[in-house]
Amino acid sequence: MYKFNAKEISDFARYYGFHYESTNPDALVREIQIEMERGLAGASSSLPMIPSYITPVTSIPPGKTVLALDAGGTNLRSSLVHFNDSGEAVTQGTTKAKMPGTYGPVSENEFFDVIADTAFPSLKTAEIEGIGFTFSYPMEITSEADGILMAFSKEMDAPDVIGKAIGKGLRDALARKGFKYDGPIVLLNDAAATLLSGIVSISPDGEAERTGNDFGAAPGPVIGFILGTGINTAYPETSIPKINYNSASPQIVVCETGGVNIRNRGKLDLEYDSTTKNPGSYVLEKASAGAYLGPLTLHILKQAIKDKVLVFKKSEELLALSHLETRFLNEFTRAPLKADGPLGSLFASEEADAVAAAQYIASIVTERGALFSAAVLAATVNRMNTPYEPYSPVRIAVEGTTFAVYKGMRRALESNLHKMLINKMPRPYVISPVEQASLFGAAVAALSKG
Repeated sequence: MYKFNAKEISDFARYYGFHYESTNPDALVREIQIEMERGLAGASSSLPMIPSYITPVTSIPPGKTVLALDAGGTNLRSSLVHFNDSGEAVTQGTTKAKMPGTYGPVSENEFFDVIADTAFPSLKTAEIEGIGFTFSYPMEITSEADGILMAFSKEMDAPDVIGKAIGKGLRDALARKGFKYDGPIVLLNDAAATLLSGIVSISPDGEAERTGNDFGAAPGPVIGFILGTGINTAYPETSIPKINYNSASPQIVVCETGGVNIRNRGKLDLEYDSTTKNPGSYVLEKASAGAYLGPLTLHILKQAIKDKVLVFKKSEELLALSHLETRFLNEFTRAPLKADGPLGSLFASEEADAVAAAQYIASIVTERGALFSAAVLAATVNRMNTPYEPYSPVRIAVEGTTFAVYKGMRRALESNLHKMLINKMPRPYVISPVEQASLFGAAVAALSKG
């Protein structure tokens, strides 16, 4: 009869190179820092380090009202955002529409007209200081903080928009409606938006609200971190050699973190990578993010069956599975004895040892993903070279379901990050999920162009 053997499974993970012990955390952090430095200089790097041309504000003047737009996935959201006397963001009159191009082909004008129709009611009724637009598709950001669309995901059907400036297209569409808007339109992606939302969502000392600027202490910087379907990071940078930027006033840089090229990947990682749409790209993302954790773990479980370190009656049915969504893997690891879903239902009531083995393998994959994610954050904190002032911690604003709900991910990430940042001396930081990051970040962006 099959018996769960933790050592045997750990040795299996080490043999195939996906055990977290195979990675030297300090060496990985340093490698990521080098990739960041090369990307900032315009040298060959797995991190493009994209300038946003947005200078993050450190505080929001009370009484300001802006229009925030958020385009991503299937929905387009529009909301007036008012900053109250405490600098807190309050949404007003949020509306939602289908993203143009998701329900059939649209022309360039039709695409922007839908966005203008969504924004127009708010613009008619309120005096605004600017428009912030979180546009979660690949863009090249211009020095005016407009975004040139580089590509759409496959479900979008608006090919004429590719290569066009999104802010200019919205401005022109508003003019076609008879509304002349001359204020700023600031384009940003979701990582930059998460950073900016952290400014208004996380208090300067990371704990309680603080009145005034006590003892003249400046608030610590904010990092935006996405760990959901994908992974990405944005942070304030003062030196970007490739655009001759060197200033005491930082601008946000979007790292495109998922592209970090992890060295010495194991055989199973390489095999799984070869089955994806972009082999050799987004290496770190394929080991850490929600789009990949389920399929990768399924590939590893299949090898465990072939090597007989995982044995159960319906193993052939698992070998026949073509895909395992991460959400179903998460449901299994959260309640393995429930014997439910495409994975849990394969185990008979007397096969608790096999259930334990499958869960144990999944936990090793999760621990490694958390280690990689923590290394990205540690490298970013180190890159900023911030003071070790406990009253002004680095604030890490996080958005994404993989961080929030995937079993074991948050706990392991925070544990690894703590060890990475305390190896020389205590590094003050706080890590906090933020809500409505895309809208609040867009709102702050409207006031941050400088």
